[in-house]
Amino acid sequence: MSSLWTPGGEHPVDPDDPTLTTSEKELGGMAPEDMSPEDRQRAEELAKEMAAVQEQLAAAPAAIVVANHVMGFYELAAIHLSQEPSNLAEAAVAIDAMAGVVEKLPGRLGEAEATLKDALHQIRMVYVKVEQAARPSDATDTDHPDAAGEEPTGEEDG
Repeated sequence: MSSLWTPGGEHPVDPDDPTLTTSEKELGGMAPEDMSPEDRQRAEELAKEMAAVQEQLAAAPAAIVVANHVMGFYELAAIHLSQEPSNLAEAAVAIDAMAGVVEKLPGRLGEAEATLKDALHQIRMVYVKVEQAARPSDATDTDHPDAAGEEPTGEEDG
C-alpha cells in the first residue's frame, strides 16, 4: 500500500482496491467530491503527467534508464567526497550501489557500459585518495585495510 500526498495531508492508496472507481484510482484513492476544485484539477494534471512519464519509461530501453540511475550514484558519491570534511561512509554506499549494478549486469548495459565501468573505476580511485588524505599523518600505510588500494565494499568491520 502506498500513499498520496495532497495539500490536505497524506492518504493511503491501494491501487488494487476493487471498491475504488476509475476516477478515484486516477486521483490516488481520494474521491473527487472530497477535493476542492483546485486540488482536483492539480490531482488530475499530476495523474496525467505520471501516466506520460510511465509511457516514456516503458518506451525507453531499460539499459538507458538504468545507466542514468547508475550515474546518479556516481554523482552522489562525488558530492559526499567533495564535502569538507568528506563523508566517506555515505560515499561508500553510493559507490557500492554503483558497483552492484555495473558488476552484476555485464554485457547488459548497452552502449553506456564502458563509460559506467570507467566512471566506477574513477570514483573508486577518488575515494581511496580522499580516504588516504583524511588519515592522521602519524598513521602508517599498513595500519589501514585500504592501504593496499582496496576500495569500498559496503561491508562494515565488525
